[in-house]
Amino acid sequence: MVYDVARVRGLIPSLGDGWVHLDPQNGMQVPDAVSRSVSTGFRTTANSHTGGHVSAKRSREVLAAAREAVADLVGGDPDGVVLGPDRTLLMSTLAESLNSRLGLGTGMVLSRLDDESNVAPWLRIANRSGAHVRWAEVEIDTCEMPAWQFEELVGPTTRLVALTAASPIVGTAPDVRVAADRIHSVGGLLVLDAAAAAPYAVLDIHELGADVMAVSAPAWGGPQVGALVFRDPSFLDRIPAISLNPDATGPERLEVGAHNYAMLAGLVTSIEYLANLSEDATGSRRHRIEVSLGSQQLYHDTLLDHAIASLQRLPNINVIGQPASRIPAIGFTVDGISAEKVAAKLAEKRIAVYSGSPYGSRLLDALGHNDEGGAVSVGLAPYTTRKEIDLLVNALSAL
Repeated sequence: MVYDVARVRGLIPSLGDGWVHLDPQNGMQVPDAVSRSVSTGFRTTANSHTGGHVSAKRSREVLAAAREAVADLVGGDPDGVVLGPDRTLLMSTLAESLNSRLGLGTGMVLSRLDDESNVAPWLRIANRSGAHVRWAEVEIDTCEMPAWQFEELVGPTTRLVALTAASPIVGTAPDVRVAADRIHSVGGLLVLDAAAAAPYAVLDIHELGADVMAVSAPAWGGPQVGALVFRDPSFLDRIPAISLNPDATGPERLEVGAHNYAMLAGLVTSIEYLANLSEDATGSRRHRIEVSLGSQQLYHDTLLDHAIASLQRLPNINVIGQPASRIPAIGFTVDGISAEKVAAKLAEKRIAVYSGSPYGSRLLDALGHNDEGGAVSVGLAPYTTRKEIDLLVNALSAL
């Protein structure tokens, strides 16, 4: 199975801008087919999926197709797919809905690996209700998250574990199933942020044991759309609704405001793009996703090894962590130069990297790197080449 990166690059016109795009943490480059789907969607859909007009019918079809596409991506059920303009907003909505389960005397476990989308909403609820918060930590040397700690962190009154499937900063992919089994043993829920993992790994919400899984389409080159997937769709009708519609059922109970149907059309096309990364992929969309992401992973494994080895050979570069299970993302520091300045210097050479979220990073705080100017992260994408990695290494060596 040969991964044809040249063919993939041909699907994305923006790669002709002369830049090396090693910052998928900021969102991957958008395939032309996705842009065309969004444009067509604006012309052919209505602002509502109710009514008898042909454009309203088209909106209903797009909404249903979007739920089915997200379900195929994570191995879930379309009836359990909640859609919204942004995963962060959806996480906040979910936290508000689960507020009554997280009262005084209960507890939750949060993770240092997670970004603020899966931390801040739960901290707000804890501060409001008095729920006790405990933290899953990472090992400083490897950046791995030991699975054994969940046995100690999750107690009889713990009601929720919020965990990431992978860190976009250092790549660490924790053992989600261990955390899921532990929180389920006390009757709690696992909320899994799979935004960083979805472009690289074949996700199965049932195998992972997540009760709710969050994904974000820009992470794989899709439009600005987020989704929450409930492993058990009937759970949506057992939690308080946030929708303004008093008669809302299923996913609509957590969907506030109108959908952007043009963006949802782009979402469907972006998942089709993932499913067709490999020319060998045939059959159902779920099967094509499995084949394509498997092919991409083989390509990325070799490329990631080359990138890490090349960076480690540079005397002024310090690669952060060596997690055994990871996505293709690398965090590093440059001696004597802040992450912001490194990113600016690389930008002068038309190399885009990720130098940190405007909200900060609890992981880099825990590792002590924010006290020394932060860290730079680079990531691989379906369109990344070995030549681009070499250009990054050469630019860093000049620093």
